[in-house]
Formats: sequence, C-alpha cells, structure tokens
Amino acid sequence: MKLFEMFEPALEGYQDEEADNSKPIWKQSRKTKLTLNQIRKLRKMLDVRNYEKKNHLKKVYAQYGAKPDAETPTA
Repeated sequence: MKLFEMFEPALEGYQDEEADNSKPIWKQSRKTKLTLNQIRKLRKMLDVRNYEKKNHLKKVYAQYGAKPDAETPTA
C-alpha cells in the first residue's frame, strides 16, 4: 500500500466491493481461496502496472540520460 492511498479516497473502478468475498470470520485461521476471475484481474493489474512503469522509465531516461551526440573528452 502506498502512503497516498491511506489519505485519499480510492479511485473509481480500482476496487470492486461486490467481488470482495474475503471477509474474515472470528477464530477462523483458514486462508481464503482466490477464484480464477480474481487471479485474472490481478494479472491484468500487474500488466498495466508494468506498462506504466516502463513508460515512466522512458521519460526519466529521456530527461536524465546521456545525450547520444555528446562527444567523449579526449586527453
């Protein structure tokens, strides 16, 4: 969880409360089972996150990376 997620309300479409069937029961230590639908949703979220990270890194390299036409100093 990121810090801003604690103080700002969740964005629309990121959490589906109707699909959340993992409510804990008192004194029950069994883990909840993930359905295939939940696993697919997690996979899609991970793919989107990786895509966004690659795009962000491209922007960072464009801003702070070495210039391709920069000449190397000779001694």
